Amino acid sequence: MTGEAVDWIVIGGGITGVALAWELQKRGLAVLLLERHAPLVGASRYSYGGIAYWAGQTPLLQALGEASRKQYQALAEEFGGAIEFREIDLLLTLAPEDDPGAIAARFRDCAVVPELLSQEDACALEPLLHREAIAGALRVPHGHVRLEALTAALTSAFQALGGRVVLGEAQGFLWEGDRCRGVRTATTELWADQVVVCAGGFSRDLLRQGGVQVPLYFSHAEVLEAPPVPVKLQTMVMPAVTRRFQMEALAGAAECDRLWQEPDQEVIAPVLDVGAIQFLDGSLRIGQISRALSSASAQVSPAASEATLRSGIGRVMPFLKDVPAQWHHCLVAFSRDGLPLIGEVPQRPGLQVFSGFSNPLAMVPSLAEQFARFVTGDEETVIPQMSPGRFLVR
Repeated sequence: MTGEAVDWIVIGGGITGVALAWELQKRGLAVLLLERHAPLVGASRYSYGGIAYWAGQTPLLQALGEASRKQYQALAEEFGGAIEFREIDLLLTLAPEDDPGAIAARFRDCAVVPELLSQEDACALEPLLHREAIAGALRVPHGHVRLEALTAALTSAFQALGGRVVLGEAQGFLWEGDRCRGVRTATTELWADQVVVCAGGFSRDLLRQGGVQVPLYFSHAEVLEAPPVPVKLQTMVMPAVTRRFQMEALAGAAECDRLWQEPDQEVIAPVLDVGAIQFLDGSLRIGQISRALSSASAQVSPAASEATLRSGIGRVMPFLKDVPAQWHHCLVAFSRDGLPLIGEVPQRPGLQVFSGFSNPLAMVPSLAEQFARFVTGDEETVIPQMSPGRFLVR
């Protein structure tokens, strides 16, 4: 072994990686954060920034949501207005063909149960909605943050504690027998006692390079980003029936694994979830199309996708149909059961994973803190439940 080893290498400088690196560094460990892009170009860059800490329907998810809600308040105090943390009204729109009562019943076990609104009340709350395009909406207080700003703030805080950031792409792992001892990039070898993969939608391919096959997948997410516009949205708008989550459940099923092993496969047909969020500077993100394609490098048509996104938002919020905007694309990780994969990979000592968050912002702060405590000797009951060993294909 050559080169000076650190305690931990964290692969991926998006919100999952930097939140975990910061927590590990705070526990007195020497941490190196490896990120291939500066500035970021992935999901942490193009996210809506919504924090659904109200949405947990099990005691575990409700506890994680409440813990994260408190942590965001603490982060807002620490970093000030730069991260743009706030609470806004989320409107979950109901399509004309939806049964409002039946859809509302799906949310009755949430930590905070959304309020069912009529067409009139929904349009009064969000005047940009097209009344004829909805049967009503569900309203719930929703957290929101400018995720790229939060990621930058956490990166600076991590470095202020002595953490080290290296720009480069992980191209494989370094091994001593079966034990992972580091990461290989195009230009160097980086050595550590532990390596943790937090690379979002790229985690699957990176783990497979290490001979690890777990049901960790990715979708191709497409959004439009608009510069500041002269009209103000009063709410964040999303559909009550989120087709992305339905697509993830189908694409992550065991019977689809054969397709994921083959290149250039459409595992499940693409879906469109029409929604919009306006940031404090007046800029917008409009989306989103989700595609389950087996290749991370799969090509899609920006022009066709933009037309689909504009047509979709034009039905629900006509004013936004023709706003100047640019198409963007990123990968979003998900797992088979909707819970992230966190912990050491069985039979691969020294190799850890912290990925697969379908609802990352409601979980990441709390789970990063708990994971850092767990690996430094504190007793934790949650982290073992997230172990990738529950799915490992031997």
